[in-house]
Parts: sequence; structure tokens; C-alpha cells
Amino acid sequence: MKRQCGMLLPIASLPSKYGIGTFSKEAYDFVDMLQKAGQSLWQILPIGPTGYGDSPYQSFSTFAGNPYFIDLEQLIEKGFLTEEECDSCDWGNSSDEVEYDKIYNSRFKILKKAFKRYPVSDDSDLKEFYDKNSYWLDDYALFMAIKDSKGGKCWSEWEESIRLRQPDAIAKYESRLSEDIEFYIFVQYIFNKQWMALKKYANEKNIKIIGDIPIYVSFDSVDVWANPELFQLDENHMPTAVAGCPPDAFSADGQLWGNPLYDWEYHKSTGYRWWIDRLKALFEIFDIVRIDHFRGFDAYYSIPYGETTAINGHWEQGVGIDLFLNIKKELGDAEIIAEDLGYVTDTVKQLLLDTGYPGMKLLQFAFDSREAGCYMPYDYPRNCVVYTGTHDNDTVVGWYKNFSDDDRKLAKTYLNNYYTPEDQIHWDYICCALATVADTCIIPVQDYLGLGSEARINIPSVSSGNWKWRMKNDAFTPEIIEKIHNLAEIYGRC
Repeated sequence: MKRQCGMLLPIASLPSKYGIGTFSKEAYDFVDMLQKAGQSLWQILPIGPTGYGDSPYQSFSTFAGNPYFIDLEQLIEKGFLTEEECDSCDWGNSSDEVEYDKIYNSRFKILKKAFKRYPVSDDSDLKEFYDKNSYWLDDYALFMAIKDSKGGKCWSEWEESIRLRQPDAIAKYESRLSEDIEFYIFVQYIFNKQWMALKKYANEKNIKIIGDIPIYVSFDSVDVWANPELFQLDENHMPTAVAGCPPDAFSADGQLWGNPLYDWEYHKSTGYRWWIDRLKALFEIFDIVRIDHFRGFDAYYSIPYGETTAINGHWEQGVGIDLFLNIKKELGDAEIIAEDLGYVTDTVKQLLLDTGYPGMKLLQFAFDSREAGCYMPYDYPRNCVVYTGTHDNDTVVGWYKNFSDDDRKLAKTYLNNYYTPEDQIHWDYICCALATVADTCIIPVQDYLGLGSEARINIPSVSSGNWKWRMKNDAFTPEIIEKIHNLAEIYGRC
């Protein structure tokens, strides 16, 4: 593989109009900037529809797209909305942060106006989209329509007949909510149409899109409601155990994610059909896919359902290489990045070698004495992706100010940057990452911009206040773009 580099920026963080980043002109401008800066990769976060907590890693569907990302300005241009209608909605008052409560209350109202004006029955492209995706779209549209009719309640709180998907109940809700079901199909069509146009534009500029998927799905999702056999559930379709991480130096109680765990024996009996369909759909909308928490395929942490912390969990054997052999059989040599951060056992290392997927290296971990394993840059293999940090880390500037004196001393000694001005310190770490032998280097946008902790995307185990940061318009000056391009050239990644 050639040496390459790119940037990490979530769609939500783009400086689009109407309160949140979308597939708008600003997204196309960002692609243009990537090209000018000598970049060939744009990594984003999961783009599924989000629920309570607004985490892209807790989605209502593993196949659907987030309606928040639909560009309303394109709908205005096509006459399905007016500028006055969009401007009259309350999208929040901040250009620096997403105000999700305002987005939630306004986005669906305005999209329903567009839906009522759209010639749904006359659009052959919409019909073609539906025919191709009905295998997941029917269940998703019904699920969301029922959820709306019940005030957003989790499906586990629905009455037993529809919670357990009894045929009479399914038929009743399909009839009663037919217009709402059509609306959700329409929304997914518009999402897909706009996203694929943006991806095509990026690809024409020689920019590949790196998508991101969580290993697990949310309990309150159509995936679990419609396919209970895929998960470790009891006869009432409630989890028997849930996912998380054990206690470590970063969290005394561990992390209780709450996602239902897979019934791997059932998956194996189907030839891993659901996983193959999932990845096949993802590779239609992304060029490369990063799978979060890769070690969960080797061994997963199982926490009894009902626990309030992760302390009483235990490790279980995962599916191993068998899943990936089946994936390769159907998808060939698909480009997958394995998120293998944290404590990595010998068996996880072997699984990574057996798959041939590149793992991840974080420069921040190299100098953090709390982090197990060796992340020193001199130890990186070529077949890996190096980052200064990810969405779960502080920015380089914020991290540098907040870590211990001993760790800072180690970092300064390694980089020999005792005399670098503090407001320029991020460039030393960017250059260190770019200079490594790693085939691929991804730098979060916030690090290129030298932003502090105020620009952090997520703090793991903190349930509120995350996923809000947005980039300012024109944040990348011509001087910064030129500097980034020069560095990409100097380090052989342009």
C-alpha cells in the first residue's frame, strides 16, 4: 500500500446551515480543502439515526442513515421547501455546538413538509431504491413509525403483541401508519441520494471515505426488535447479558455500554448472513470501513443484564477468524480497519494478523503511563493506521496541558521539542505521526487547527454533553492548507 494521509471529521461537525453539519455546500468545500491540502482520506463517524444521548455509536438501525444530515438547502432549490419555512424553525443559537434538542424538534417537522410535496409515486429512482433496500427498509420504516406513535418509547415498552412482532399486530400497524411508513422510506431515499452524490464528488477528487461502524447495535433498534434470534435474549426478548469494558486505569467501574451481545452460534448457522449483508451495504456507501472494538471478535466482556456497573462482568470467547473467512469469501479483499486499541492480548494480535487488516496506533497512548501495551512510534508496523488521537480522546493541545509531568517530560524528550512554543506544540505531534512507517496517517481536524479541550468530540462514560463540537466556517486558512500540503509531501504521503 502507498503512504497516504487524511483527516477525521464527523459529518455533524461541518459548519452547515440549520444547526448541524449536513451534506451541504460546506461538505463539498471540505472535500476541496482536503484535495488542496494533499489529503486522500476523509474519515467520519457512524452516520446512522441517533437516539437518546445522540451518540452515533447507539443507532436505531445499522443500515439506515441519519435524517439530521440531509441538506435542506437542496430541498429548497428543488422547490420542496421554502427558505422562509426553514429559517422559521429553531435550530439553536450556537454555531460552535449542535443543540440536539432543537434539531430533533425541528428536523422531522420540516422534512414532513418536503415529503408531502414530493412526487413519491412518480419517482422511479425512489422505487428502485426501495426495491434494492426493502430487506431492511420495511422493518426500519415500520419500527420508526410505531416508535413515533408511542412517543418515542423503547420497543421493549410496547404492548406484547407488537413487541413480539405477532403477525396480526404487524398488519394492524402497517395499515394504521402507512403514511408515516412512506415518510421514513422517503427520508432514507433522500439521505442516500445526497450522500452518494457527495461520495462521488469526493472520489472524483481522489478522496476515499472511511466509514465507521460499532461492533454492537443499540438495544432500542430495529436490528434487535426485528431479529431477536441474532442476540442473547430471553423468551421475552430482553437481554440476558450486555456489552461493556472491564475496570481499568481510566474507569474504576469499567464501561457499561448496555448493548445486547451476539448469539454467535446462531450467526454461524446462517453463514454469518446478517454480518455479510451489513458490510456489503456499508461498502456501497464507504470506500473503507473501520470496525470499532475489534477485540470483541476474539473475546467479549459479558455483563449480567441489570447490573449498574461493569465490575461484575466476565470474558467470553468470541467468534474469531471464522467470521472474517466468510466475509472474505463473499466480499473479497474489502478494505477494513480494525480498532484494536487498549489492552491487546496475544490472541487478538493473532486474529489481526490472520485477517491482514491494519490495526490502529494512537500517538497520545505512546506517552501515557496509564495505557498498557507499546504504542511508541518506533514500534509501529507498516500495516497500521496512526492517529494523534480519535473522537474518544482529548485534542493534542488539551491532552498536552492535562497529562502528568512525567508523561509530558517523556514526550518532550522523545520529540526533542523543549523549545517549541505552546501554541505550536500540536505540529510536533502531527509531524511525528506523519513521519512514522505506518502506511496510513489520519489527523483529527481539531489537531490541525490547534484547538484545545473545548473542541473534544466525546468523553467515554460521560452520558451527556458529547458529540456537539462544530468546526467554524473558513477555519482552514490558505496558510494552514499550504502547510498541511507541504507536510504531506515532505513525509511522502501526498
